[in-house]
Amino acid sequence: MVKDVQCGWDAGKAIQRYVSFSVDSGETCCILGPNGCGKTTLLKTCMGLIPRQAGQVTLDGRDIRRLSPKERAAAIAYVSQGHNPPFSYKVLDVVLLGRTSSVGVGQPSARDVQIAENALMDMGVYDLRDKVYTDISGGELQLVMIARALTQEPELLVLDEPTAALDYGNAMRVIAKIRELAERGYGVIMTTHSPDHAFMLDSNVLLLQRDRPMQFGPAVNVITERNMQDAYGVGVETKEFLTRHGSVVRMCIPVFDVQSADGADGAPADGADGAPADGAEGAPTESKTEQKEDGR
Repeated sequence: MVKDVQCGWDAGKAIQRYVSFSVDSGETCCILGPNGCGKTTLLKTCMGLIPRQAGQVTLDGRDIRRLSPKERAAAIAYVSQGHNPPFSYKVLDVVLLGRTSSVGVGQPSARDVQIAENALMDMGVYDLRDKVYTDISGGELQLVMIARALTQEPELLVLDEPTAALDYGNAMRVIAKIRELAERGYGVIMTTHSPDHAFMLDSNVLLLQRDRPMQFGPAVNVITERNMQDAYGVGVETKEFLTRHGSVVRMCIPVFDVQSADGADGAPADGADGAPADGAEGAPTESKTEQKEDGR
């Protein structure tokens, strides 16, 4: 639990003040906010990597500062933003590094190897175990880094922009795996620049802004048109869509200042070719909020 935390790199200058949120087992918290608002600084403060200026951070009721490095490594696994492989290790050896807090300077046991192989299987990249990890793709590398974090057998996964620099397919694979991990009982805290990730993960959201109070709650309550305008300075609409499988998904759609009176200039008018008809596959559905506003 994080309560009234104040954080920043300089002792006399806070980037964020009075930040409070919590993450339980099986829950995900997405941290959103514009560049420079302190998302990564907050993550590192919560993990005890940089000293907090004020407030409390507890894990299972214990102050994070009272945990030894070994206890902290057993409880929290961190995947940093970006990773530049320095040496041409095999993928399995990289993942085994996550066992360091348990093994120390000794040789990993057969059980340690099994834990590492299970983590690779969990992330769907077991076939990479004998490949050199400087030769694999960015998406594969990110899944390998999460597998390394899993070998710590933590209670909490902390991921700093886990989809940064990934193409759409790899980003969606990573998000799908994060959702699976939460369903298996892991607590997950992640920073992201995409509000849609919070909807995909059905997560809580911590919205950080410059010189404004933080907001925390379910994604549907925090990711609103007003809040996105205030945080990012762009107009958006949040809409629900019906998929081909019959499930309803919510998305955050940017609104551009494009004037079109009759559908000209490439903007199809209502009902024109290319625009989904009401009730058609992919057509937006009215949210409960919109229905209430219409008085229905």
